[in-house]
Amino acid sequence: MGRWIKRVATACGALVLVVCIVGFAYMRALDLDSQPPAGARSTVADLDFMRAAVQGSRGRILAVVTSTSHFPGGEKKAGFELTELARAYYVFQANGYEVDIASPRGGAPPMRRDDEDMVATDFAFLNDAGARRKLAASLRVADVDASRYAAVYFVGGKGTMFDFPGDPGIQRLVRDVYQRGGVIGAVCHGPAALLDAVLDDGTPLLRGRRVAAFSNAEELFLIEDARSRFPYLLQDRILQKGGHYVEGPMYLDNTVVDGRIVTGQNPWSTWSTAEAMVRALGHVPVARAPGRDEQAVQVMAAYHRHGIAAAREARAALPEADKRLLLMHALVAAMQGRAGDAWHLQALALD
Repeated sequence: MGRWIKRVATACGALVLVVCIVGFAYMRALDLDSQPPAGARSTVADLDFMRAAVQGSRGRILAVVTSTSHFPGGEKKAGFELTELARAYYVFQANGYEVDIASPRGGAPPMRRDDEDMVATDFAFLNDAGARRKLAASLRVADVDASRYAAVYFVGGKGTMFDFPGDPGIQRLVRDVYQRGGVIGAVCHGPAALLDAVLDDGTPLLRGRRVAAFSNAEELFLIEDARSRFPYLLQDRILQKGGHYVEGPMYLDNTVVDGRIVTGQNPWSTWSTAEAMVRALGHVPVARAPGRDEQAVQVMAAYHRHGIAAAREARAALPEADKRLLLMHALVAAMQGRAGDAWHLQALALD
């Protein structure tokens, strides 16, 4: 060990050595290996909540994804978010609803995935031959018979910002499902589908409605030049359309229910958005144990609402909370100059 320290000291300098030692000790203290990532071979049979699925059919729900693969110019990828489709897909199935998938152009839509953010449910979707067949041959929105569906759910992904607004098929779907008494759901960038929806009496769907969607703060943190890359920012456009935008903390669960319109702010709102849609359809969702990522979000929500003492209580009650997600939020806080929040959040990862 002494020889190793001398070599590192020679190569890096004494200060860097101290940082390396402290960093090594810190990572050991975190014990991230105790929370291995989800298995890429996960299947539907591995999902506990699917084993308690409702028997018999309650109807059908249509999930709509974007067909836009890239930003204008073709350099930056767009597409839909796998996590926002997969998690809702199985929540709906577990609660007795058959799920169809559609897109503006039909056929195989462009998927975006980040394995570091994926849980067993997401890998199960990738390994589900039936789900993958539906995705590869998604229905063309213009051809969809809206009368078949109890609800329509708009999946997020940056591509939606380009092809959801102004699409007459999407506007028809929203109008017809809603006016027949159905439920409209959308998450993250998915609420872009609601921007141009108008009811038969000429009332814009969003006018006077409480709505969540990907916030300006979240968008601009990830893409500094978002205002020039996108034709609009979703929060701004919702306000322009007469909606009441409801903003929650960055990258934490925030789902808003306004009658039969259910919207979620970001990917971490997917579970709650899907389950709120089931409630809006008149059913109590099948019991589902929250995953490590959801537990971490609950801990951070307690911190933002009630402070560090409440967060520590929540952390003690949720020992499996995802340490990596807590650390990611600590890093975001540090990058925003919120040193106190960064310190508390990393400490919660250590608890």
